[in-house]
Amino acid sequence: LYAMPLSGNCYKVAWILRLLNKTFEVKLINILKAENHTPDFLKKNPNAKVPVLELDDGSCLSESNAILLHFSEGTSYLPQPSTLERAKVYEWLFFEQYSHEPCIAVRRANRIFGRPCSADRDKQLLEGGYKAFQVMETRLDRNDFLVGHAMTIADMALFAYTHHAEEDGGYDMSAYPGIQKWLARMKETEGYVEMDSLLDRSFLKEE
Repeated sequence: LYAMPLSGNCYKVAWILRLLNKTFEVKLINILKAENHTPDFLKKNPNAKVPVLELDDGSCLSESNAILLHFSEGTSYLPQPSTLERAKVYEWLFFEQYSHEPCIAVRRANRIFGRPCSADRDKQLLEGGYKAFQVMETRLDRNDFLVGHAMTIADMALFAYTHHAEEDGGYDMSAYPGIQKWLARMKETEGYVEMDSLLDRSFLKEE
């Protein structure tokens, strides 16, 4: 697994692999040093983004939610095919990548790495994040999970950046009690592992 430790997208992938007891190695990629633009990495993912999962046969799979879908097939983390619940998982995964992550993950990264951001752009990221949280709150104010009655990969995908939104992203989460209860509930699920421990250097296998 080629990953950046602070990346929520990489965290999702490492989490599902650990949940399913898959054996994997972590290769840390420092995107701040453009290690994702080396010729070797671009062969694995021409889009120059992490995560990238290199399989045993040498083939590579990128895009975190595609990896979640691939490995959750046939497990309790993904509803049966051709059901409304399966379609609802897809709905949340698309929402996460198009409405949630582009605001919350970007503002978090700007703050962590000190990236330049105009006041107008920061306001857009802040307002966009709150809009996404309100969509989640509408569901989680009355339900324990985003789809059905147990954790699915939809919850894992949205949890990745939401659980650091206040601490790292500077979002005030006090107006979202449903999300706060859901975050606590997710941390109590069997097999939960903190982001920092999943992608810490101690998980690297030295060659």
